Amino acid sequence: MAFTPPDTRDITGWLQQIDQGDPGAVDGLFCALYAELKRGASALMWQESAGHTLSATALTHEAWFRLTEQNRTQWASRSHFLAMASVMMRRILVNHAIARRTLKRGVHLVSLTLTEAQAVAGDPGAEVVRVHEALLAFEQVDLRAAKGVELRFFGGLENDEIAEVLGISLATVKRDWTLARAWLHRALA
Repeated sequence: MAFTPPDTRDITGWLQQIDQGDPGAVDGLFCALYAELKRGASALMWQESAGHTLSATALTHEAWFRLTEQNRTQWASRSHFLAMASVMMRRILVNHAIARRTLKRGVHLVSLTLTEAQAVAGDPGAEVVRVHEALLAFEQVDLRAAKGVELRFFGGLENDEIAEVLGISLATVKRDWTLARAWLHRALA
């Protein structure tokens, strides 16, 4: 039996079928959203170092596996699913960066060339951890605005999609973004 590609316009329908226990809907949803998930993962991986051990494909698949393990989540819409995907990708990258940092602490001192020293000093994984830690601190100040930053930075969602996911107006998303950008700029400076 040949597989027919799903109608990508009806993501909410696929999500509802998954909630109802339809095992075939998971494969359909994966096909429908794979390109979008991979595009988001590629954008995140572009910010990482060239020698990163994760690829955009690996990040996409790991996030997908974690999302499919969510059995208590009632998927509301495409934007809700993509927002959760951004949270998963954030967690994967942060955990990876923390694990790399931990490994570096346990390694014996070795001589490095200038090129190698520059690569270690400019580790973008450390930047992901700094942004994550700043975002955790910002959550204590304004949880909603922090969620908007997460959806924008890690999920690649646009303002209207963020408004839909968070159930707030577009103007509120823009105000939150202005506040968050100023707060995080100061925290990361």
